[in-house]
Amino acid sequence: MLAPSKRRAAAAASEPGVAAIGTLLLEDGHLTQAQLEQVLIAQKRRRGRFGELAVKLRFVSQAALDAALARQYSGQTGLAGPRRWLPDDLVVAREPGSRFAEAMRALHGQLVSRWFGDTPAERALVVCSPDQGDGRSFVCANLAVAFAQLGHETLLIDADLRAPRQHEIFRIRDRMGLSAMLAGRAGMSEVRRIGDLPRLSLLPAGAVPPDPHDLLARGAFDGLLAELAGHYDAILIDTPAARHAADMLPLASAAGAALLLARRDHTRAPELSQLSGELGAAGVTVLGATLNSC
Repeated sequence: MLAPSKRRAAAAASEPGVAAIGTLLLEDGHLTQAQLEQVLIAQKRRRGRFGELAVKLRFVSQAALDAALARQYSGQTGLAGPRRWLPDDLVVAREPGSRFAEAMRALHGQLVSRWFGDTPAERALVVCSPDQGDGRSFVCANLAVAFAQLGHETLLIDADLRAPRQHEIFRIRDRMGLSAMLAGRAGMSEVRRIGDLPRLSLLPAGAVPPDPHDLLARGAFDGLLAELAGHYDAILIDTPAARHAADMLPLASAAGAALLLARRDHTRAPELSQLSGELGAAGVTVLGATLNSC
């Protein structure tokens, strides 16, 4: 049974979109009753979201808000039992309480604070790394799930037109996709909503073209990305290994920002430093680097 203060908080926060977050933050000890009431007053004045106002007022941290949002959204997915259809690779969706899921939510908070904004020019980033086997597709897929769980309308693009993997991770057919769109043979219908994962969509790579770099360097990807940015809060782009293909740079240039990925006991520091330098020289904002220990 809730204590009197928590009962009052639940009642006070009974407006749509507020009850779950306000109550969760209170129950987790991140918010006091007095602070909750102040946020509600500020919300009536500014008409903002409860969680965002709580962070702006410095009552809670972005990490605490992300954790509460993840709990809220994971409870609304409509998945029964142990989420049977989800592949093991989608750890954030299958095990939202795991340490890896928490790390992805923390990474989400850092990326949002450094890059994602209200304009279409601040809605896309590439996930890139020097070598094959670094885990780009795995991290990119799980980060996209975290963004979607935390309330962002999210699009994951598989732009690795040499060895695409996202269609395998999400178990969808990949006959058509990004390659067909860039060639002018397909339209927006290639973007697939991911069932049971609200707010998440996927654009698979499609058929592997004979010359991926030529297809990407024509400029069609820039226009496509600009169009898609008008429909999504966040666009995450999976890329080929930088050491083995020149495709990554035009993708990063179109997005404007990049997250570097290193894998424990696999990625060499000089290669990661070189990749960061190449991105910077191309005018791409390097948001930072993350370590994949899986």
